Amino acid sequence: MSLFNTGVKAPIKKKPDYTLILIRFVVLVITIAAISIVYHKTGRSSLNIIDLKEMWGGAAIFLFVFLLVFSIRKADEWERAIVLRFGKFRRVRGPGLFFLIPLADRIAQMVDIRIRVSDFSTQKTLTSDSVTVNVDAICFWLVWDPQKAILEVENYFDAVVLSSKTALRNAISSHDLSTFLERSDIIEKQIQEYVDRKTTEWGITVLHIEIVDIQIPEPLQDSLSRVAQAEREKKGRIFLAEAEIEIAKKLEEAITIYAKNEGALKLKILTILNEGLKAGNSMMLVPNTITEELKTKDIFGLAALNELKQQKKTE
Repeated sequence: MSLFNTGVKAPIKKKPDYTLILIRFVVLVITIAAISIVYHKTGRSSLNIIDLKEMWGGAAIFLFVFLLVFSIRKADEWERAIVLRFGKFRRVRGPGLFFLIPLADRIAQMVDIRIRVSDFSTQKTLTSDSVTVNVDAICFWLVWDPQKAILEVENYFDAVVLSSKTALRNAISSHDLSTFLERSDIIEKQIQEYVDRKTTEWGITVLHIEIVDIQIPEPLQDSLSRVAQAEREKKGRIFLAEAEIEIAKKLEEAITIYAKNEGALKLKILTILNEGLKAGNSMMLVPNTITEELKTKDIFGLAALNELKQQKKTE
């Protein structure tokens, strides 16, 4: 298997720049038109007076114009061109239009200095507690020194991805599964610092590493699911027990208050009865002590109502 067969998407190739082609065409037409006007004014437009020397001169001029036109280059705002002169680094050009010396200068590579996002993954990596996991992650990085990125590394794109992949494997093997699942931010920070130390020498900065997916074996998933369910049930029961303790404490305080104030207890009893009557209950079960209290004090006028009924029956 090839070293670079990582399953990572290669950078998108740049589309043909039709604007640059149009600029070259316009410059070529203008130059040819200018030469034609010069020949016309000098009276050399007639073919019978053109000798071999003038033909060679015209050919040289045309070749010069042709090379000059194709020496026009253009770089977008986010691009930088690495220019070599006879194979030796000359300068970094761009953005905008610039010229190259024909036959001497050439562009080794156009470098995109925008933030890039590269996805990478590991396959069947063991954690420190011997659990096999597959991890997918993405890397945010940018080229801050195009000269170093081209001159120091053969393929800086693959170098960043492979370095990130190696750092991810090392991070997985040095942490257990629980730490990896619960504190992935620590893993991400560790990978980012490791890769950034290496790529800084290449003129590249790794801004952030983000873990997007962690795949574990299905049997272990079922086991973790049962553990999580048991943990949730445990927390629920603890929460319910704490609530019962709080309720018991409040009831204890209420009993103390009612024991000291008998009127407050009676008002509480009547409040409960009132709530029951509001609910539309046709029958309520109450203690005998409450009914005796109602008869003696006639709180709801029940005794008066019975007396009226007895008077009607006697009449």
